[in-house]
Amino acid sequence: MTRTRSALRPPEVRGAKDAVERLSRPGPHTVLRGDLGMVGLPGVVFAPEEGLGLPAVAFGHDWLQPPERYADLLRHLASWGIVAAAPGSHRGPLPSHAGFAADLRTTLDVCVGVRLGDGKISVDARRTAFAGHGIGGAAALIAAQGHPRAAAVVTIAVAQTHATVHDAARAVTVPVLHLAAGRDTVAPAAGNAEPVAAAAGGPVWLRTLDKASHTGFLEGTHWSDFVLSGSPDAKTRRRTRALVTAFLLHHLQDEDRVDVLVDGKVPGTTLIARP
Repeated sequence: MTRTRSALRPPEVRGAKDAVERLSRPGPHTVLRGDLGMVGLPGVVFAPEEGLGLPAVAFGHDWLQPPERYADLLRHLASWGIVAAAPGSHRGPLPSHAGFAADLRTTLDVCVGVRLGDGKISVDARRTAFAGHGIGGAAALIAAQGHPRAAAVVTIAVAQTHATVHDAARAVTVPVLHLAAGRDTVAPAAGNAEPVAAAAGGPVWLRTLDKASHTGFLEGTHWSDFVLSGSPDAKTRRRTRALVTAFLLHHLQDEDRVDVLVDGKVPGTTLIARP
């Protein structure tokens, strides 16, 4: 693993605006980057330099996207003490939802079962989550369905491309955050995130980033940019870092000082919650 940079942890937040400002910045942990090749699965993993009993999240990429386009978010989560891994499988034009979900489960099993960082990092199996963007969000819900350890799920501009996504949403009873994009023409919230959230079998938060597009959550460039509308957006990624970090810290670490970003009014977003 190679080391990346991190910053010191900020003090307690004062209101939503301050919370977004502070939680969108790197946390206190120095971050290590590695890959999943050790278990025969393409992909990346980011982890704090050391720590025992850490939370972990397995993240699914969107259609055609390499996991490196989410490195900003994954690295950020690791800087806040959350092991974050993203498999790079099922990147073809016709991915298997079931196969992708299985790879997300395998990825989480690796995080839990393998000592990372020369044995200085371990994960608490009770503090794990699935997350993903687009079809990766759908795969995250399917992976969480019936999973014995997953404690939370996060989807970003989820793409409802298979009937099993609704079934999975009904079966998942752990807290779920759906981040939707108000200007999404690839997977519009009205036909994707909203009905999936309405089908939730447990606590659900649907928060729409009013001015975001489907690809605003990505970073860098890729040939698929020519076939998908929108473009990477720094403001969208900034809010996403803060909101996802807060949700996972709250539900995996019982951190209550970030509650304003879970249940509160956040500038530039619209929230519908059913705790």
